[in-house]
Amino acid sequence: MFHRKVGVYGIMLVLHSLICMQCSTSTIRTGMKQEETKPFTFPVKKCSEPPVINSVWDKAFWNDVSPARLDKHMGEKPSHFPETNVKLTYDNHYIYVIFSVKDQYVKAVAKKRNGKVWHDSCVEFFFTPGPDIARGYFNFEANCKGVYLFQYHIENGDTSGFIDEDDCKEIIVSHSLMKDVEEESVIPENWTLEYRIPIAILENYMEVDKPGSGTRWRANFYKCADNTSHPHWLTWAPINYPKPKFHLPEFFGWLEFEQ
Repeated sequence: MFHRKVGVYGIMLVLHSLICMQCSTSTIRTGMKQEETKPFTFPVKKCSEPPVINSVWDKAFWNDVSPARLDKHMGEKPSHFPETNVKLTYDNHYIYVIFSVKDQYVKAVAKKRNGKVWHDSCVEFFFTPGPDIARGYFNFEANCKGVYLFQYHIENGDTSGFIDEDDCKEIIVSHSLMKDVEEESVIPENWTLEYRIPIAILENYMEVDKPGSGTRWRANFYKCADNTSHPHWLTWAPINYPKPKFHLPEFFGWLEFEQ
């Protein structure tokens, strides 16, 4: 009787070990810690009054909004890892976004809308205006001087284009960095970027779930500086991909709109 109990117990231990090994292998295969596989969620509160878009991070309007930190990275961990935070809020007409970056090796060469701003010191907001990434996504990318590109991608990315010029006239962008950094500035620079995006213009490109209590969008936030002396690719929600690439909506986190 004793030997039979030991036999059953031994089999149970072997099965438990096999299950543990499978879980560990799955974690290794994805390259992510188990806790990182949980959805990244950003609660987005509704504001009562619209802000003045002036790139001031610590103004009263933003005081009650908790920031999200871009503390993940793609590729090798960069030697220069600028502290980057973002805040988001909304009302019936606009999405409001502000970034704060404690940076160095700052550079901005792009001067025209829809240029190669990602080569510069740049912050980016990618989002699907609803819970299903199959409908498509937008990417709003702006360098530290407020020059931006704004694109849409539908049909699994097969159809892409820039937001129409007339729609862009409804967007307001403000930046705090006044000095010229066409030649890279190697001294520490703290800069902010603030903008508002009209919800109505998004509807010209794809289906939009209008923000409101219980509405959920998919999104991610990024910081990059491809053509600087210290390039880096930082993210809010983690991306499991072997090299830097931001156009991967399957790794978007969640925006959860509140009243």
